[in-house]
Amino acid sequence: MNYQDLLYIAMREARPAIGEGCVADYIPALAAADPQAFGMALATVSGEVYGVGDWEHPFSIQSISKAFSLALVLAHGGDDLWKRVGREPSGNPFNSLIQLEAEDGIPRNPFINAGALVVTDRLQTLTGDAGSAVRDFLRREAGSPLLDTDRDVALSEAANGHRNAALAHFMASYGNLDNPVDTVLAQYYAQCALSASCRDLALAGLFLARHGVLADGTRLLSDGEAKQVNATLLTCGTYDAAGEFAYRVGLPGKSGVGGGILAIVPGRAALCAWSPGLDSAGNSMAAVAALDAFTTHSGLSVF
Repeated sequence: MNYQDLLYIAMREARPAIGEGCVADYIPALAAADPQAFGMALATVSGEVYGVGDWEHPFSIQSISKAFSLALVLAHGGDDLWKRVGREPSGNPFNSLIQLEAEDGIPRNPFINAGALVVTDRLQTLTGDAGSAVRDFLRREAGSPLLDTDRDVALSEAANGHRNAALAHFMASYGNLDNPVDTVLAQYYAQCALSASCRDLALAGLFLARHGVLADGTRLLSDGEAKQVNATLLTCGTYDAAGEFAYRVGLPGKSGVGGGILAIVPGRAALCAWSPGLDSAGNSMAAVAALDAFTTHSGLSVF
């Protein structure tokens, strides 16, 4: 069975979940997303790209961006990052303040909001423009020069980002941010509000399937660093449902409240599935179902 057929099977089996769940309306600019939308793309390390449904329709990538910002920090020799953020599953909602207070301003992992703010802070120090660094990386790897931040979404996040601001100020009080809180928040919203398609994200994520090697053949991460990113994606990439995602899908993955999930098949391919309806943990119900069906029928998982 070829990849295109597998994607059609995955879409068919995910169909009952399309439209289920709730669109992320706590960010008003995301509330207008069509809950019936669904797309899925797969890019292979040998250069083939396949897709079904709305696979070329751009959507707000939100927390999927955190996988790329983490990789860029590690690529800049950022191993010291792990002194400022942990690598363990949180066991709490992605925007929890309680756990951060209990652990003296050190976020549990780089994919919950507090941890991603620390990563963004470090990337800002390293590059001077964290949001543009993530955007430019996606443009290059996806071959999409027009890929950009949706300013309306970024402004909507900023206007309603009181909890993120609280997280940032709390960490700053512990000395765990180097840049001004307002700068870190602006850069964080710029990267989360990037608009990209399933095709774009599958292509951009391929460097993790290639063990750190970029589309042009140069190396971004060492084998060990790529392993670390993939391992953290598996254990922490889908909020407080990482165990369920590993159980059902069996791949490293990063979700976003825009409804997308990027998944990595090390050595083989990268996939992205998207549908806006979210479960209570903030993961797309139809995207999880589609990735579950794909790995079940293909046998491609890390287990």
